[in-house]
Amino acid sequence: MARRNRSIMSEGLKQQIADELGFGDTLRQEGFGAVSSRNCGNMVKMAIQMAEENMLR
Repeated sequence: MARRNRSIMSEGLKQQIADELGFGDTLRQEGFGAVSSRNCGNMVKMAIQMAEENMLR
């Protein structure tokens, strides 16, 4: 199965969320390969929460 290389979130938003969650330095230095699955899941949760909050405005 082919992977989609398109990302919905910008790199800047990903970095901002990672910074807020406390692993921004790891992401900057080593990339997503060094980020745990749990932290990636937390990023998705936060992105969904941010989107939901923006919809209510």
